Amino acid sequence: MNTASAPTTDETHETSLSARETARALYAYVRPHWWAVTLGLLCALTGAAGGLLQPLATKALVDRLATGETIAGILIALTVLVVAGTAVEAFGAYVLERTAESVVLAARRTLVGRLLRLRIAEFERIPPGDLMSRITSDTTLLRAVSTQAVVSAATGTVTFTAAIVMMAFLDVVLLGVTLGVVVLVGGAVALVMPKIARATERAQQAVGEVSVALERTLGAFRTVKASGAEERETARVEAAARRAWRHGVKSAKWEAAAGSADELAVQLAFLAVLAVGGTRVASGEIPVSTLIAFLLYLFYLIEPVSRLVEAVSSYQEAAAAISRIAQVERLATEPTDHPAGALPRQGTPQPGPAPHPGGASVRFEDVSFRYRPGQPHVHRQVSFEVPGTGMTAFVGPSGAGKSTVFALLERFHETTGGRILVDDNDIQHWSLSALRSAIGYVEQDAPVLAGTLRENLLLAAPGATDDDIRDVLTRTKLDTLIERLPHGLDTPVGHRGSKLSGGERQRLAIARALLRRPRLLLLDEATSQLDAVNELALRNVITQVARQTTVLVVAHRLSTVTGADRIIVMDGGQVRAVGTHEELVAQDQLYAQLAATQLLTPTR
Repeated sequence: MNTASAPTTDETHETSLSARETARALYAYVRPHWWAVTLGLLCALTGAAGGLLQPLATKALVDRLATGETIAGILIALTVLVVAGTAVEAFGAYVLERTAESVVLAARRTLVGRLLRLRIAEFERIPPGDLMSRITSDTTLLRAVSTQAVVSAATGTVTFTAAIVMMAFLDVVLLGVTLGVVVLVGGAVALVMPKIARATERAQQAVGEVSVALERTLGAFRTVKASGAEERETARVEAAARRAWRHGVKSAKWEAAAGSADELAVQLAFLAVLAVGGTRVASGEIPVSTLIAFLLYLFYLIEPVSRLVEAVSSYQEAAAAISRIAQVERLATEPTDHPAGALPRQGTPQPGPAPHPGGASVRFEDVSFRYRPGQPHVHRQVSFEVPGTGMTAFVGPSGAGKSTVFALLERFHETTGGRILVDDNDIQHWSLSALRSAIGYVEQDAPVLAGTLRENLLLAAPGATDDDIRDVLTRTKLDTLIERLPHGLDTPVGHRGSKLSGGERQRLAIARALLRRPRLLLLDEATSQLDAVNELALRNVITQVARQTTVLVVAHRLSTVTGADRIIVMDGGQVRAVGTHEELVAQDQLYAQLAATQLLTPTR
């Protein structure tokens, strides 16, 4: 494929979400599961209520001991409170964990569905490894914040408030001492939280860099080995991993500081209350049972304060992940609407215009295209016409814009000027699914997906029968390959077809396209890796297909297209000449030079 003018930057120019936008995005994930979160919250509050009653029960127990009354009833009540509260909290924790997994699943499904509908320009702008990191690593951070943090914040707030009310009921002076210490430590924690958010965001970005580096290396595994570049590529990945480690450690440092702050606050408050409370007990202002109950409530504060600190810390961590996920959701996607028009497949009547017999006609009218504003045009007022059926070849030097013709036909990119017509209808009026279902496209590098041969063949035509498969395998001379494989069509092809030769991958890609029975067949250097025998055989197949289908071929080797019905010569993003091989050799200097270079004409 011609990529001379394609965007090469990996810059995403993304900005983080504001606090309000982050909260709104989080709410959107939690909202479908509000009932489960509510149930978990009720369970947590029920367990917390049992804990709140324990200090009062302890006070009553001490008072009864002082008067010599029986304490059996209070001990039984305390036991019931502990057991029931633990059981309810355990059930609530299960509900929340299950809901958190559901939130992560929903986020991943949404992201995957959106990524596969991204416009090509958007996909080419962001490294695939970074996109994969957002689906795997970033969504994992939603698990804690989506349910546990929400419930912890709510439960912590309610129980903290209830504990403060109970402590005020016991002794206002001791409550003032406690709140003074808590506010002092809480202010310090508030200063730490933004540092956690920044460190986590940088750590997640670094994790994305690790994925990018790995995808880069594994995508060219043999090239790396053949170049003896294992150590250099290892160093590249390790550098990204070390950046992730460094930011992760920084985040862990601030989290540890915030996490220990609650215990510090309670311990300092305990010492202060013990000093002040002991003085008040000695002076007879409060009974010893009140001091004991107050101290129990003070230690009880550890849990709600911990919940609040944990919730805020988790939210700061997840804010970076939510921001990165939301950035993907803002990327432009292809339209999913289905206009009334539908380009019918050959022999398959569909709603819309009446089917045309044979192949589909193609017409470019003053088409201009560039990848981004400010960049040079790849096409400049390109115009040509291809009637239904027959073979049309596009030739010219590298960077002439030949492969871009196919990209615009498939609407991988949209024109910036002019229009493209198929069967005399502007392709902008077709739905993408209808347009692409009528096209068979064989890319220059003939990509093969991991899986079996059968899965690759059926990728574009899932409804094909076994007879259809056998026919296309015979035509592309893949039948002999299938016969000698241990599992036939169910043989795995390896990552990116690594178990197949280059020629076998090209024949598989052509077979996949033919199995779709397209009305428009696009072949981008589709036979460049074939030996002479297989190339000749496939040229004959393509010639037969061209009798009923419109075949467009991009070729650098003119020997593959000298018999084409028409040849379009492109240079500098424009159509230079159109004609047959003989006409162009005689009339166009560039084509004559290409033909002479490839020994297809006598040297002048």
